[in-house]
Amino acid sequence: MSKNGAAIQFQDISLERGETLILKGITDTIYKGKITALVGPSGAGKTTLLKLCNGLISPTNGEIIVDQHPITEFEPTTLRRQVGIVLQNAPMIRGSVFDNLALPIKLQRSNLHTEEAISMLNNVGLDESFLTRDAYELSGGQKQKVAIARTLMNRPKILLLDEITSALDPVSKGEIEQLIRKINKEYGVTIIWITHNLQQAKDIGDFIWVMMKGQLVESGDKSIFEHTKNSKVQQFFEGKF
Repeated sequence: MSKNGAAIQFQDISLERGETLILKGITDTIYKGKITALVGPSGAGKTTLLKLCNGLISPTNGEIIVDQHPITEFEPTTLRRQVGIVLQNAPMIRGSVFDNLALPIKLQRSNLHTEEAISMLNNVGLDESFLTRDAYELSGGQKQKVAIARTLMNRPKILLLDEITSALDPVSKGEIEQLIRKINKEYGVTIIWITHNLQQAKDIGDFIWVMMKGQLVESGDKSIFEHTKNSKVQQFFEGKF
């Protein structure tokens, strides 16, 4: 693919914390309209890389290009509307589901219309009866759907997902996977999905990135699961790492 198809480009990205090198020389491209599954052992730097993508943290060295523009050119609020993030624990604010959906709109000093909230709930497989439900009383799967809907209120071009199904039951996990595929296919949203579930990565990923010890050690389409030439990656895929 050409660089014109790039949603995010990492150019020699490194991140240091004190004496520790968290990320080391990451260079690669996330392509528009595709799902990239980010896998690797715990502590590999996956979540850190995700946070770089919407400016929650900044690299020590290197450059990140978002939609053909250096990330440093974006105002933080503008960047985070364009690059949304959904976290593993789906944190809710106190109040109703409507209050949670309205939060991103309020931050833009505007008001959320009920019709728009209902439409967004429907998009994530929830009906309008959820609008008045206490967000704290939802199931894990329902909270995750509301968290996704809340992020989608900003109509992001890029969606960052950090282990969003790891704590869910199999039915809820399947529903979230189906929802993310729908968001990707129907709205053309570029998705980066951190997962420890290699089968999930195979199922949902157009591209696979493998990180180890702060480095991107392999990337490509899902055929790398069968054809990797990296012995450590092979051991990781076999559950021996």
